[in-house]
Amino acid sequence: MTVSGPRPFSINVFLPDGTPDGLRIISKSNWTGCGVVCPRALLPEAKKRDEFTRTGVYLLEGPSDQGELPILYIGQGDSIRTRLDQHQLGKDFWTRAVFFVSKDGSLNRAHFLYLEAHLIELAHEVKRVRLKNLTAPTHPKLSEADTADVESFLADMLSILPLVGITAFEKPKTLRREEDLLYLSAKAKGAEARGYESADGFVVLRGSRFRGDEVPSCLHYLVTIRRELEHQEALVRDALGLLLTQDYIFNSPSTAAGVALGRSANGRTEWKDASGRTLKEIQEASVLVETPPE
Repeated sequence: MTVSGPRPFSINVFLPDGTPDGLRIISKSNWTGCGVVCPRALLPEAKKRDEFTRTGVYLLEGPSDQGELPILYIGQGDSIRTRLDQHQLGKDFWTRAVFFVSKDGSLNRAHFLYLEAHLIELAHEVKRVRLKNLTAPTHPKLSEADTADVESFLADMLSILPLVGITAFEKPKTLRREEDLLYLSAKAKGAEARGYESADGFVVLRGSRFRGDEVPSCLHYLVTIRRELEHQEALVRDALGLLLTQDYIFNSPSTAAGVALGRSANGRTEWKDASGRTLKEIQEASVLVETPPE
């Protein structure tokens, strides 16, 4: 029997202080790892826990001071507590730390160096955060067996991170077959974008043409997203305007349309299928209203 695609799984979230926005310890069925989410304000007390003394890989996350994309720093260390103490003194931007360690000690520093390098590469590729890492570390050489183990550990990490609000490594994906996707277009002066709805948001496809400038009344957050995508070369400027160089996930159809068209936009009416039906009409048509029996 061949099984393909994502498999169902369960996770366990333990709240040591009994509050949902406090320290969280995360485990997953049949996984040797452990994830920890720690708000910066709770670090002085939380770092006394055993998880903080272990070798691991960590993410420091904070709101952007220049635009809409969050700021992220990725690192690893022999002692998570030591590294976070250093970042308490040396880095101001972060508001929480998320880190992963091995519960049984089966992963060593070389494994976590591998994870660090892979996560940095992936964040650069996806371009959904403003990455604070100034250099990209090289992958350490691991045996074939060790590589398989660490890749499996990474897959579990990546399945957990969106559940704690970190989408920095999420590539556009869909659970539907290619032939079942409903592709939509948004067109205006200097812009012709194409995309589809997904569970993660609204995906605009590589090769979409974005308007080269914005109207004066364009909302500030749309302008900053456009600038950030240019800075990360997800949008490349040419003689015709702006070209999207990769499939890109926006958090809503309206944000996707607004960034593409360079103005405020209602995504439910801007995105249309090949027949001219708006996204709103398509969504409303999918709702089956049953007439109650008399």
